[in-house]
Amino acid sequence: DGRLTFYPGNQTVDLPFVNFMKRYGTAFLNAYTNSPICCPSRAAMWSGLFTHLTESWNNFKGLDPDYVTWMDLMEKHGYHTRKYGKVDYTSGHHSVSNRVEAWTRDVDFLLRQEGRPMVNLTGDRKHVRVMEADWQNTDKAVNWIKEEAINLAQPFVLYLGLNLPHPYPSPYAGENFGSSTFLTSPYWLEKVTYEAIKIPKWSSLSEMHPVDYYSSYTKNCTGEFTKEDVRNIRAFYYAMCAETDAMLGEIISALRDTGLLKKTIVIFTADHGELAMEHRQFYKMSMYEGSSHVPLLVMGPGVKEQQQVPNVVSLVDIYPTMLDIARIPIPQNLSGYSLIPLLRGKAENEVSSKGPRPSWVLSEFHGCNVNSSTYMLRTGKWKYITYSDGRSVLPQLFDLSDDPDELTNVAVKFPVIVHSLDKILRSIVNYPKVSSSVQRYNKKQFMSWKQSLGQNYSDVIANLRWHQDWLKEPKKYENAIEKWL
Repeated sequence: DGRLTFYPGNQTVDLPFVNFMKRYGTAFLNAYTNSPICCPSRAAMWSGLFTHLTESWNNFKGLDPDYVTWMDLMEKHGYHTRKYGKVDYTSGHHSVSNRVEAWTRDVDFLLRQEGRPMVNLTGDRKHVRVMEADWQNTDKAVNWIKEEAINLAQPFVLYLGLNLPHPYPSPYAGENFGSSTFLTSPYWLEKVTYEAIKIPKWSSLSEMHPVDYYSSYTKNCTGEFTKEDVRNIRAFYYAMCAETDAMLGEIISALRDTGLLKKTIVIFTADHGELAMEHRQFYKMSMYEGSSHVPLLVMGPGVKEQQQVPNVVSLVDIYPTMLDIARIPIPQNLSGYSLIPLLRGKAENEVSSKGPRPSWVLSEFHGCNVNSSTYMLRTGKWKYITYSDGRSVLPQLFDLSDDPDELTNVAVKFPVIVHSLDKILRSIVNYPKVSSSVQRYNKKQFMSWKQSLGQNYSDVIANLRWHQDWLKEPKKYENAIEKWL
């Protein structure tokens, strides 16, 4: 959650290396994902293109494997490149589920797709390496810096993708259910200030926006949660962020120990945030701040120190920024804009007069746990969220300066603003058309998958993420699917 990298969000947990990057670099106060889910978000970051252009609709459908990423271009221009850990931009986890689960968005019933969010404390005060796989990848990156990067005659670019602070799989719910366990050790939990944890306000289930209700239900969050349940989920999430911060620290320390830190640009960001029980949801897949607002910190030569940038930026800006750093010509077709002028501390008007950085960012979502394609435009104090064809589902408008927790939808109150923001949005993306093409894609994928299985598709579905609900009334759901097809 990007809000943890600046005040007041950073009061809840000690993140020493995020703070180090703030002190010696630039923090972006309004950085957003272009799609709040792993694979489509990464596709945007690696391609520099909005989701409706990459057509990376869900965690099954990412970028074409032969797409030329910024790292490919840097390699072509003489950079030594190295990737470790989670990359996930061609196809993500849960591929079969993601390919076929989209039918649940278009059929008129509810199935829970995730285990109920829960916490799990493991080990003792000495247990530091909870997320072992991430630590192993961090070790590989550190060793590479100390043994190889230090001896290179050419410049290098190193990418390290961590899974944390992603919740862990919940074995009690079956192997194909989502990841709903917030897991940490006492060592990390001690870094969290419990008194500073804000318990989010919830609307009653009957007052929720229909898309929010659907998401809350499919994410298994409509049951009873005590304040203590919610506080613990949030605390464990923050503890997982502290463990992630320590891995960032390993990289920074390795660069410092080898004398490379002063001549290396370091970028820290994420594919999406975590709602951690805000709006009666956990996970991502939402345009609310907890899910769509990501961290973006940059430090290194030429980057202004102790700078906080208020401009709205997004992950598609990484591609042109990387090319700009490497002095590689930037292709004209990209959705993003180089962050270099902002990183150098140029005044806002100076930046806009030199380059056409827009005053808005776009995020969109077409995957599971949400029953409608979703589009978000963030500009100034406004966040405008619209769904599907723009008519069948009510839009949302939030004034983030007045209502940072996004509790009051003011779309009806400000029709003129809704109209003008919708006009801007439609000039960027013909969203009714995109929504219907996603629906066609979902149906086509489901049909070809169903045909490939012959008659037993219902048995296979019974083992996917919604199996517990499906098995209660399989005939009802099969009939609904037949009707849909």
